[in-house]
Amino acid sequence: MAIARNLRYLIVPLAFWVCYSGMLHAQETERDSLINELRRLESQKGFTENDSTYVSLLNELAWNYRFFKTDSLLLLSEKALKISRNISYKKGEGCALLRLGDYYSDKGNNNKAIEYYQAGLKIANEVGEGHLILRIMNNLAGEYAYKSDYAKALTGYLDAIDKAEELNNLEMLSILNENVANLYASQKDYTQALEFYKKVRKINTEIGDPVIMAETNSNLASLYADMGDLEYAMFYVNKSITTFEKERIMDWLAFAYETKGKVYLKQDKFQWALFWYNQSDLLHKNLDDDRSRIGLLNGMAEAYLGQGKDSISQKHALEAFEISSRIKFLEGTQKCAKTLYKINKNKKDFATALTYHELYQKLSDTLSRNENKKSLTMLKTKNEYELQKQALITENEKALAQQRQYVNAALAILLVFIVVTFLVHRGQKIQRKLNVELKTKQQKLKVREAELQDSNETKTKLFSIIGHDLRGPIGALQGLLKMFNDGEIQKSEFLEFIPKLNDDVDHIYFTLNNLLSWGYTQMNGAVTKPSVVAMDSLVTENINLLSEIAKKKSIKVISKIPENAHTWSDTNQIDIVIRNLISNALKFTPENGMVTIAASEKNDHWEISVRDTGVGMDRITVEKLFSKNSNITTYGTNNEKGTGLGLSLCKEMVEKNNGKIWVDSVLRKGSSFFFTLPKPKAEKNYSQAS
Repeated sequence: MAIARNLRYLIVPLAFWVCYSGMLHAQETERDSLINELRRLESQKGFTENDSTYVSLLNELAWNYRFFKTDSLLLLSEKALKISRNISYKKGEGCALLRLGDYYSDKGNNNKAIEYYQAGLKIANEVGEGHLILRIMNNLAGEYAYKSDYAKALTGYLDAIDKAEELNNLEMLSILNENVANLYASQKDYTQALEFYKKVRKINTEIGDPVIMAETNSNLASLYADMGDLEYAMFYVNKSITTFEKERIMDWLAFAYETKGKVYLKQDKFQWALFWYNQSDLLHKNLDDDRSRIGLLNGMAEAYLGQGKDSISQKHALEAFEISSRIKFLEGTQKCAKTLYKINKNKKDFATALTYHELYQKLSDTLSRNENKKSLTMLKTKNEYELQKQALITENEKALAQQRQYVNAALAILLVFIVVTFLVHRGQKIQRKLNVELKTKQQKLKVREAELQDSNETKTKLFSIIGHDLRGPIGALQGLLKMFNDGEIQKSEFLEFIPKLNDDVDHIYFTLNNLLSWGYTQMNGAVTKPSVVAMDSLVTENINLLSEIAKKKSIKVISKIPENAHTWSDTNQIDIVIRNLISNALKFTPENGMVTIAASEKNDHWEISVRDTGVGMDRITVEKLFSKNSNITTYGTNNEKGTGLGLSLCKEMVEKNNGKIWVDSVLRKGSSFFFTLPKPKAEKNYSQAS
């Protein structure tokens, strides 16, 4: 529940008091709700009083009974205190001690109230309940003000203001600043009081609660009435009445009606003053707040005295005098004594009038001396407080400056460390980067070295082939032609060499074709472009192409390639492979032999084989046949010369088409060359080779 403003400025001059009534919206309804909640808890099965929720409800109900039924306030607070101590519920204990302090404060027992407030403050500090701490500090400072110990009151309020600023508690800041304003108002230091009210109104605007604004307006109206600025007083009291009537806040509404009566009283409009005093008195019938009735009864006594109704005036004045004496409220007693003096003087009861006059003078002298002492004490206390505060701020600033120097030095050292660390880290990073680059360059250099070696080997092999396998046949042809042109041989003799020349030209053409294809691959110029290839057609074309060679040696060439043998490969490259393998088979197969080309279907590829019934190869030759840079040159059964280039070309072409090639051979029985090619359905499993 929100804590309401607990400030009321009394009707009597030089007097103020703090009333911690709370912001009670529809008080009776709220009390009934709390009572029903307590009964509901008590009716539950297994209920026990030793419960923090139960204690909190007791404390809240006790607070709502203040100014309405003080006996219930006392009983509920004592019960909450007992249970809280039994269950070690510190917050509940602190709240209960605050309620008991309120009870004894309202009864005028200042010392007992201070005792409870101090005990409650100690517990609130132990448990760190900031809001509770502020409420108790506020009421404790107010109790010192009731005892006319304004030095302690002001110091207490200022300390509480610092605490409220620390906790950013705007509501308590508003209450505490207004209490300080009322301290100055009680000393008739209206200028200083209005300065604090400016702060209060600024805080209230930030809070934005119309009830809190109305409570401040009612106190401000009472201040302006005492200052004699009655127009302002009437303006502010009317604003507060509108809010209190709308929200049904009866205790504050009673005070606002009383303040409005005071404004009319100061205008000598006794009829209107009594009207508003009576409105306040009607509300007080349902309140149990003796301290607040003193100002009301004094005001009514003065109004009736102004109307010449001395007996009614005396009745109200005596009642106010009795309450003031009972709760030891000197300002109220002084005001009542003055009114009673006037009444008895009018009645010609000079002895009684003299008694009240002497009492009035005695209290006035006491209060006058006290007022001077209070004013000086308040001023001194404020100055001392401000000096102590300024000294503390200066000391803190020096400590902070020294700390800043240490921090700056530490930051400088840290900065140097960071820079050094950064430079070291950066150097290590650069070194690592250089090492990586060096390693990369070394690897590239090795690759380049290997490529250069391959290039040199390729060049050597190329020149060897050109020098031995092409230059020889071409040179022989050139020599024969020269002899014919020079007439060294006759035409008939030249024609006898035609078949041999034809074989040499075919050999040169075949070798040159292989040489160009192989050289193209070595120069990275051949790009593999796979497509669906019908192997039976490709094999048939090459058999037809080499049929003359087969016919000369009476070799039978048979194709057993099925029609469905389709591969995913480059047609031109595989054409070279098949032509070379069939040509080799014909070269190393004796007359009346057989060459068979077949295909075997596997899961994802075709296995092509070229078998011959030729001379075969030994194990050592087979092992070297497909080794890198091999250059095995052999002669066929009819002394057909080979370049050693064909098989190297076949190996490269097959591998470019994602296949493998190998040989199986038995000396003097024949050889079988095998290679694989992927099926078209496996197309997506292979990337395009190049």
